Amino acid sequence: MNVSTVSHTGFQRRTVQSVFLRALMAALALVLIASTAVHAATATVSTGTLTEEEVAGLVFMRQEEKLAHDVYIALGEQWGLPVFRNIAGAESNHEAQIAVLLERYGIEDPAAGLAVGEFADADLQLLYNELLAKGGLSLRDALEVGVTIEETDIADLVKRKAELSQTDIRTVYARLERGSQNHLRAFNRLLQRFAAG
Repeated sequence: MNVSTVSHTGFQRRTVQSVFLRALMAALALVLIASTAVHAATATVSTGTLTEEEVAGLVFMRQEEKLAHDVYIALGEQWGLPVFRNIAGAESNHEAQIAVLLERYGIEDPAAGLAVGEFADADLQLLYNELLAKGGLSLRDALEVGVTIEETDIADLVKRKAELSQTDIRTVYARLERGSQNHLRAFNRLLQRFAAG
């Protein structure tokens, strides 16, 4: 082995280590941001009693965020496209924010103890099954399922926000809506590339 080979191998090793460290730092930063976001989104504590509509809204949104997460997990495993895994992670954060509100207001978590793909609400169970079946047809269909989920989520959050009197819930819903808009843009970008390619 000559000096140039040793030098080249050392350079490759340092490059791999550098890339690994950067990826690790980026992952740690994302975890920190996510945990800060959960805390910040739910830090403002409102007092008072929730209306029936507000309780129903929290219960439904908790399950809808779980549905998004669970569909993306399944489609990510099937298609191996990173966008599904990445957005599933964001949906976990959304679920956590709603779970904090459920606990704060003493509302039973409808998703507690349920496995991925399992729902207490029969309509959401049926919707999950339908979305998963469509998403399994092709990668394009899977991306269209992502668009459908995010458009539905945005519409439901806008509707639920209009029924609110509690500031902390409104703050969380607004944050989830912004997240869903980002997810929708990501899916639409990939669909445009798919159509162009």
